Amino acid sequence: MLYGTLTEFCTEETCPVMCASPKYEYHWADGQSIKKPIKCSAPRYIDYLMVWVQDQLDNESTFPSKIGVPFPKNFLSITKTILKRLFRVYAHIYHQHFSEVCKLQEEPHLNTSFKHFIFFVQEFELVDRKELAPLHELIERLTTNSQTDQTAQLSCVETSDKSSMNTVH
Repeated sequence: MLYGTLTEFCTEETCPVMCASPKYEYHWADGQSIKKPIKCSAPRYIDYLMVWVQDQLDNESTFPSKIGVPFPKNFLSITKTILKRLFRVYAHIYHQHFSEVCKLQEEPHLNTSFKHFIFFVQEFELVDRKELAPLHELIERLTTNSQTDQTAQLSCVETSDKSSMNTVH
C-alpha cells in the first residue's frame, strides 16, 4: 500500500489522532483484544488495522483456502468491516498527507489505486455511503467522469476542505 511511503510524515507527533480532516475522527476496536473503541494516533490505528486485516486473511475459518470449504455466514460482514477500515486509510492520506504525496510524485498512483478501490466497493455495495463522506467530492469526480478523463483525478494544485470533528468507530 502507498501508506508505507508516508510513514516518515505520519507519526505520533504529526498525526496524534486518526482522522480524515477535522470533521472525521476514527477510534480503534478489534472486538477481541480491544473491545471498547480507543482514541489513538494515525500510525497506531493503521498498524492495528494492518495486523488485524492480516489476521483475518490468515484465518482459515474466515477465508478458507481449500476448495469446497464454505465461507462462514459472517463473511460479508467481516469483508465490509475490512474495506470500511481500509477506506479510512485512504481518507487519512488524502486529507492529512496529500501534500507529501505530491512531493513524492505519487498522486497518480494514489488516485489510480483509490479509483480501483472505490469502483470495487461501490459495485458490490461493500462500504456504506455515509462512511465514504470524507472523500465524497473526490468519489463523485472519479465515478461520474469517464475512466480516461484526467480531470477526474485529484491533482497537487487542489486543496482539501477542513471542517468540524465527527467521531467514527
